[in-house]
Amino acid sequence: MIKIYHNPRCSKSREALALAEQYSNEHQLKLEVVDYQKTPLTLAQLKTLHKQLGGPVSAMVRDNEAEYAALNLAQADDATLLQALAAHPKLLQRPVVTYQDRAMIARPPGVFNELMDT
Repeated sequence: MIKIYHNPRCSKSREALALAEQYSNEHQLKLEVVDYQKTPLTLAQLKTLHKQLGGPVSAMVRDNEAEYAALNLAQADDATLLQALAAHPKLLQRPVVTYQDRAMIARPPGVFNELMDT
């Protein structure tokens, strides 16, 4: 199954969703679309997602959002960043696509194919 953490108001997220829909149809895979702002990820889900993504937690965070500055997250540790993501879903990078215990921030949307080809 392919899962995409999606923000329908984001053009890059909509582009990645279109690629995921096409791929899932062509390969007969189930696709789960999660509007993460309406259905925020729990702290446990964020920790799993971080493990799937690899790399620093800071890569999961949108540092250009007002909440990032308001919460003074520039020097925050991983635990604080994960708590901020759980409390403020708007801070999550988008879109995030998961497939077979791996994940990728699909920005630009074309990198979606890299996740599916590995």
